[in-house]
Amino acid sequence: MSDDDDFMQDSDQEQYDFEYEDDDEQETGDVDVENKYYNAKQMKVDNPEEAITEFLGLPALEQEKGDWGFKGLKQAIKLEFKLGQYDKAVEHYRELLTYVKSAVTRNYSEKSINNMLDFIEKGSDDQRAYKCMEQFYSQTLDSFQSTNNERLWLKTNIKLARLWLDRKEYTHLVRKVRELHKACQKEDGTDDPSKGTYSLEVYALEIQMYADTRNNKRLKALYQRALKVRSAVPHPKIMGIIRESGGKMHMSEENWKEAQIDFFESFRNYDEAGSLQRIQVLKYLVLTTMLMGSDINPFDSQETKPYKNDPRISAMTDLVDAYQRNDIHRYESILQNNKDVLEDPFIAENIDEVTRSMRTKAVLKLIAPYTRFTLAFIAKQLKISEAEVQDILGFLIVDKKLKGKIDQSEGSVEIESSPDAERTQAMQEWTSAIRSLWKTVLNEAEGFKADDSSVMLGGTAAAGFPSAHIDFEGLKQHGGRGPNGWSKSRGGQKRSSGRAQVGGVK
Repeated sequence: MSDDDDFMQDSDQEQYDFEYEDDDEQETGDVDVENKYYNAKQMKVDNPEEAITEFLGLPALEQEKGDWGFKGLKQAIKLEFKLGQYDKAVEHYRELLTYVKSAVTRNYSEKSINNMLDFIEKGSDDQRAYKCMEQFYSQTLDSFQSTNNERLWLKTNIKLARLWLDRKEYTHLVRKVRELHKACQKEDGTDDPSKGTYSLEVYALEIQMYADTRNNKRLKALYQRALKVRSAVPHPKIMGIIRESGGKMHMSEENWKEAQIDFFESFRNYDEAGSLQRIQVLKYLVLTTMLMGSDINPFDSQETKPYKNDPRISAMTDLVDAYQRNDIHRYESILQNNKDVLEDPFIAENIDEVTRSMRTKAVLKLIAPYTRFTLAFIAKQLKISEAEVQDILGFLIVDKKLKGKIDQSEGSVEIESSPDAERTQAMQEWTSAIRSLWKTVLNEAEGFKADDSSVMLGGTAAAGFPSAHIDFEGLKQHGGRGPNGWSKSRGGQKRSSGRAQVGGVK
């Protein structure tokens, strides 16, 4: 607990009672203890060992366990842990917990213990420190379970579960999560609305575990269940964790749109909580925008605009700008000059898809004026390997975005001319249509079906034309022309002097 916290807590606990008789000895004793405490605090930086001795001497100066002894033990434990004296820290922490039952108020003790555990958690950077932290958690759980302080018992267990998650000890974590879920339920097995906030924290831990182990099936079920919890007022950081994991889940399924929504919500929650993770999630949001092929700049929104010129995000800002301009050379240059972008495993795993999309568009743009080129030419222009060029061209041909053939022996590619191919296809369709029409007219049209007397041309006489009868014998004798030939009338129609005969039918 910080000095300011101590001061504020002292103010909260101060009683303004009227006392008409003062106990001079008691007052003098309290002043001595208080002076000793603040003198020890002044020695913390320059002489921590002597400060520890002074702090540990405070409990002996009190006739009964009180606030100053509690504060002295807190300061001593923090210094011992910081100096690596883990066994002494555990021993004195056990003594500190004896003050919780009666010496200090419940709220003050709960807040102090929480702050103590947070301090220990942040300072644990080696195996011995982790072992010490486990002992702290174990002693805390035993102490508060015996005092029926369920709220602190839940908080401490959640902290312990977070420790197992950080250390990737999933076997311990699964058991602890199962225990916590049970503690957040009623006797009939349904969720307890009064513990909805704790329940969401447990869901967040479990979701992170399944995200790390890539168990998308369990992750998806838990994610949907967590979003349906309505009885809680969760800390925004918890919702940020849940939404971030959901975004990663959608990314693995290549559901870019849902991933973008989740990452934006995660960023908004982290930003509200003041968490530094908001910068990393904003990078994920930019990455998702590129994977979607969207032309909308992710920094146009009110929430993200203040971070557009943030140096921590500048590389991703430049990347999305190059992507939207289809500038492959600038895109590659940004990746080469900002290696730290790929230090995040999630970005490194998904940026390849964006890079491939950029190179595919660059290949199509480069080969547009050519009908024949070599793989080496494309590889040199884009500064990539010939194998990758062949892979991209093969994908384009199979996907029917490009019509051509790859000659692997010569390392060349021949592209079919688009105008010629379209013209040939049009001619084929035209020929097919004429053939279909010819068959329909000759075989199925009623105008060519002869009856006993005569056959009307087209089935009925056309307006302005006399009836025309077909002389099949004449067709045979004159090779398709009428016996009297054709003559022109003033209207331009061809008529014979006798009966009209149809020629040219094959």
